[in-house]
Amino acid sequence: MRRTAEEAARLGHPSYVWREGQERRLGIIRRWAKTDGARILVDGCGIGMYVRALRRYTPHVVGLDIDAKVLRVAAEDLPLLCQGAGEALPFPDDTFDTVLSHEVIEHVSDDRRTVAEMVRVLKPGGRAVIFCPNRFYPFETHGHFWRGRYHFGNTPLINYLPDPLRRRLAPHVRAYTPWGLRRLFRGLPVRVVHHTQIYPGYDNIIARRPRWGRWLRRITYALERTPLRLFGLSHVLVVEKT
Repeated sequence: MRRTAEEAARLGHPSYVWREGQERRLGIIRRWAKTDGARILVDGCGIGMYVRALRRYTPHVVGLDIDAKVLRVAAEDLPLLCQGAGEALPFPDDTFDTVLSHEVIEHVSDDRRTVAEMVRVLKPGGRAVIFCPNRFYPFETHGHFWRGRYHFGNTPLINYLPDPLRRRLAPHVRAYTPWGLRRLFRGLPVRVVHHTQIYPGYDNIIARRPRWGRWLRRITYALERTPLRLFGLSHVLVVEKT
């Protein structure tokens, strides 16, 4: 499967590999939401990495993505996939025990509508688990545009710029403050059961420099238990439908 740089910028890069960082996030999902025997929607499933992982615990996992290219890859070994937009989920109300949105809402056209749809398809008492970029992380990991050209990679300090300047450099992706993320759910029938920030898994660094990378992981994971978690890579927000 090939994507142009413009497509990757607009739609995001799905998880192409499964390593310790992804396994850790799966553990977070299982801690805060029902997975065993549950009906689960992976909203923005990409090539299906989290669909496959969650099928260890239940056969009732549905993957949805707007991008037909990644769905064709996922469909090689996964059932229960459908193409659609997060702003208009093709499911009845009160369908799922758990909805997972993993690094997706920053790419959608209407993030407010997208989270409202997640809540709509949750059963009462069901939970949505949302991972998304943290505005206070020192790097923009989705690349940036400069003079009309897209540049892939980690760009320092873009997230610290005022909104008008940030939008010029990174118009293709959002990053959220803690209060900005929670504001998306204002007026919806949910309660927040967990909200924190987590640091990266550093799997690429560990593959190249194992000793140094594991120390970096150990130190930053320890920071998650302090106020310095505010500078982590991603938000983890868990809301429950009331």
